[in-house]
Amino acid sequence: MSYISELRKYIGHQPIISVGATVLVFNEKNEILLNLRADTGTWGIIGGGMEPGESLEETASRELWEEAGLWAESFELLSVLSGKELFFRYPNGDETYTVIALYKAAGVSGTLQINDGESLRLQYFAPDALPPLESRAAFVMQRFLRKL
Repeated sequence: MSYISELRKYIGHQPIISVGATVLVFNEKNEILLNLRADTGTWGIIGGGMEPGESLEETASRELWEEAGLWAESFELLSVLSGKELFFRYPNGDETYTVIALYKAAGVSGTLQINDGESLRLQYFAPDALPPLESRAAFVMQRFLRKL
């Protein structure tokens, strides 16, 4: 069980500050990898919450494997994002203000596969043809995709 799931046992749906890593993965056509989220039915960027004792890079690596079956040789830190724009209310009522360490993956290898129950589908999209995005993913795309 994850740290946040354990924390939720004590605080219920109250807003928390959650720290995590989000990973931008591009293919040879410069398309970005997105996952169709099982919880919201919208598309998101690979990533998730940090567990106790992990570094942000370890979080990025674990999430990339769990959500997409991929490994990266390295991660380039692009930015750390926080603020009211990253408030999110999950369908179950949990509320969070997310702090995102945004990484770009380099030297990516592996075969696309979902290794957890958080995604329904994985797909690469052209930057000018993105599907409906979860709000935090939309915020990241608006701020960074045009710079990459």
